[in-house]
Amino acid sequence: MLTEFGKVFIFFILGVVFVAGGLLVAKILRPQNPTTEKLLPYECGEDPIGSPWVKFNIRFYVVALIFILFDVELVLLFPWALIYQKLGLYSYISGALFIGILFLADFYLWVKGDLEWVRPQPLTPKLHEIVESQPVREIPEIRHPSQERAADVS
Repeated sequence: MLTEFGKVFIFFILGVVFVAGGLLVAKILRPQNPTTEKLLPYECGEDPIGSPWVKFNIRFYVVALIFILFDVELVLLFPWALIYQKLGLYSYISGALFIGILFLADFYLWVKGDLEWVRPQPLTPKLHEIVESQPVREIPEIRHPSQERAADVS
């Protein structure tokens, strides 16, 4: 008699066998005639130009993460919008609070500049500009008492 873990193990083994079997059958049945044109990387119908190891702008990832964040929140709002009347005032207030937090997050991202595609460059002060803009103070000359006596004698 199999335990519950034994059933899971058999299910896992069968999954591996089916995947490996499907890949093996596909490898056996597919045509084996690669050409130089077929071995080129495919980029949406365009000829690849340059190295594939190009650094992408981080803005692509930031915009994608912001989209996913707000998309998931909208998925949570959809069921609430359908049944909030049945749940009463507490449900309405909690949903309104959730939407308010979303607007605050959106406003924060807007003020921070993350929603802009071309972000403004931060203005960092340069040391030579600070030094040049400050008036030069004269440092009083400090004399040792023995130098003062020598100046008084002469």
